[in-house]
This record gives sequence, structure tokens and C-alpha cells, in this order.
Amino acid sequence: MKNNTLYIKSKKKIAFFEVEPWEQEYLKKRLKGFELNFFPDILSKKDLAQIKETEILSPFIYSKINKEVLKSLPNLKLVVTRSTGYDHVDVKAARVAGVQVANVPTYGENTVAEHTFGLILSLSRKIHTAHERTVRGDFTLDGLRGFDIAGKTIGIIGSGHIGQHVIRMAHGFEMKVLVFDPKRDKALARKFNFQYVTLDYLLRHSDIVTLHAPYNKKTHHLINKKNIKLFKDNSIIINTARGGLIDTSALIDGLRLGKLSGIGLDVLEEEKYILKEERELLSPHFSGVGQMAKEFLTTIVESHILLTSDKVIVTPHNAFNSQEALERILDTSIENILNYVNNKSISNLVK
Repeated sequence: MKNNTLYIKSKKKIAFFEVEPWEQEYLKKRLKGFELNFFPDILSKKDLAQIKETEILSPFIYSKINKEVLKSLPNLKLVVTRSTGYDHVDVKAARVAGVQVANVPTYGENTVAEHTFGLILSLSRKIHTAHERTVRGDFTLDGLRGFDIAGKTIGIIGSGHIGQHVIRMAHGFEMKVLVFDPKRDKALARKFNFQYVTLDYLLRHSDIVTLHAPYNKKTHHLINKKNIKLFKDNSIIINTARGGLIDTSALIDGLRLGKLSGIGLDVLEEEKYILKEERELLSPHFSGVGQMAKEFLTTIVESHILLTSDKVIVTPHNAFNSQEALERILDTSIENILNYVNNKSISNLVK
């Protein structure tokens, strides 16, 4: 990120809420010349008097920016939420009050894509099983024979920002790429040399299927007990998107029928009831982990195989969690602030 601090025309008062110590240091280094106020907790009524002169407010998702808050901050001109979601901000009320709202549309595309291939490689070369053995002093190779992913077909569900990174990485591994997406971009297909196909075709012809689609009513249980039967025998499925995209019971059927030889999950089905945003998992105000685990276990308790099978890897929604990705959240927020201060267009304004 370019250092634009030299172009700051006047000292501005900025209040940051729900910030960790390392974030404070990061922001201080890049926002020199500003009057910065940091609060580790959620914005509350008692804080409003202290930040009454604030012109720029930067919360995370637990701080509610409503009419009352907006009315209490007469100098407020910009809300920079350090998140992709912005339903904690009353955008309509902000617009009426003459306050702009900016967010962080993307920050972890390559990060999640890298984690996706981490799961693929661990399953294809049985790295997780080999590691478990060697820490017990067992260096035998029995049952550890894997397979090359070069020459295999990867089916990518969703060709958005993350999906595009997966496509590029797949070509680096010399894989054939099939893509399913309701919105087909012919120019993108030519640029990245892949073929758009139907979902059924993708499931029938892919050695590895990986999901990178949003979760909504249309994508709920996109992979289910019916279409799991379409998979090639001994396929691998990866989900680093949202748990609700896959019916957990379909995964059990896939293992039982021999359709799946490997499952890599960074997300769990019951997260759809709890989690709004990945960064939420790192917040001290997030209290959903225990409930998430409880509901997930309720879903699969009858089929303990998902937790015990060496064909399954579950990571704790960690695909987004790299230092660089978290710094990109701050970098984009800083960019939003500096563009406002320097009277430049803010590309991440919420419309």
C-alpha cells in the first residue's frame, strides 16, 4: 500500500472501536498526523461524549451505528467499517445525516485459495495421516500412497474472486479446469483458459470438486444426497466457503458409496445460523464457537466417521486467517480514510 500520509491536509479525529493492540500499532504507523482514539470494546452510549468531535468512525461488526449514534456525533462525515458486511450500520440514516459509509469488499481471495490447495494436497498425498503416524514414531509407508493432481480435473463451483485464484493455481499444477457458475463470463473463461459447464456435468467429470460460492436460499445444500451420486468414484470434495452449501448427510453417503475418497472442510454446516463474517471468529466479542460446535456435533453424531476417518480433514474456519489478509482489511480501511481526507473518490463506498 502506498503511503499517502504526506498529502494529509489537516488533522482529523478518528475513533476506532473493537481494535486489538497489534491493529492499533499498525494504524498508528500509517495514519500519522491524525488524532486517533482507540477503543478495544464495542461502541456504547458512554463513549459518545468522549468522541463527540469525531469526523471519521471505524467500527467492526458488533458496534451498532444507528440513528442515535449518528445524532450524537454532529461532526461525523465518514463511517469506515473494517468488515465486508455492513448491516450493523444504518446506511439509510447515515445518508440522511450526510455521512458516507465505506467497507472492505474483499481481502482474502488468495488466502482462502491457498488453504484450499493445502487441503487438496494433504488429502491427495495423505500428509495429515503421515504426520500423525510419524509423531508416534511410525515411519512405515503402508496405506500412504497418494496420487498426482497434475493431469486431474478440478471442478470449481463459483468463479468469483476466490474461485479465480483457485483457477490460476490449478493451472500451475497442470490441472484441467471445469467451472460452474450461474453467471458465465466468456471473457474470463478465455483469459483463464477454463470451460463453463453445468453442475451435473462438473460433478460427473471432476476428480476434485471445490466450492467457492456464496450461501443463500438458492445455494443451500447445493451438494446433497441426490447429486452426491453423480460424483466420480474416489473423488475429493473441498469446502472453504460456507457450511450450508453441503448437506452433511450427503458427505456420509459419499464415503459409504465410495464416491468420496477425501473430504476437506474448513466450514461446518451449522455455521450458517451463527457466522456472518470470518473476521468475527477472531473478535473477543464472538460467542458462537461453542454453539457452533454443539450444533455441528448434533448434525453428525450418528455418523462419527466424519470426525474419525483419515479420509476427512476438518479445519476450524481458518482459511481466511493469515497475517497478510488481516492487514489487508486495515490497508483498505486506511485507503478509504485517506481518499476521503484528500478529497479523492472512495471506491469502496456502500451504495
